[in-house]
Amino acid sequence: MYSFSIYDFYVKGGVFMHPILLCSILSLAIFMERLWSLRRKKVIPEALLPKLERLINEGKITESIALCKADNSSMARIVMAGIKNSDKKRELIKEAMQETGSREAVYLEKYLEALSTIAGVSTLLGLLGTIQGMIIIFSMIAIESTVNPQALAGGISTALNTTAAGLVVAIPTTIFYKYLMGKAETMVVEMEEYATRMVDIIKGND
Repeated sequence: MYSFSIYDFYVKGGVFMHPILLCSILSLAIFMERLWSLRRKKVIPEALLPKLERLINEGKITESIALCKADNSSMARIVMAGIKNSDKKRELIKEAMQETGSREAVYLEKYLEALSTIAGVSTLLGLLGTIQGMIIIFSMIAIESTVNPQALAGGISTALNTTAAGLVVAIPTTIFYKYLMGKAETMVVEMEEYATRMVDIIKGND
């Protein structure tokens, strides 16, 4: 009866299993870090926005800035950039908020391209392991007149195990990338919409 052992699977995969394992660790670490960083309350806290609108409508600029500083969220930093320039023209306020928004968008998408790279590298490492296994197989066939089936099976294991391992890492990593990128892009659009609304509120005090 066949028994599957992860350890045997890893060992038989050969040397390329080590970087594939490293890729899997990096992928999971980035996914968890970004999942934590892209929490809604850390990017667009719903409780903060009505408070800011009320303070701005009441003309309490100093209090509004203090509230933004006390809140460590992307939206708070964007709004604060607009409030600090509330005595300037609408175009300048919008420009200040867009500049801050661009920096925040970069932060939201931080490390995401690394996930895409890891997915590609994992697949290529698996392919490289497959080539290594095939080289072992054909070398045995070329040297020995009678090929030992067990030795041949070792080369096949190296060829197939690394391919499987590479795909096992690449497929979920690609899913991580698509999910997080979609989440980040949605939040960027929401921040842009709210920033436009805040410009109207800030200039409404004039």
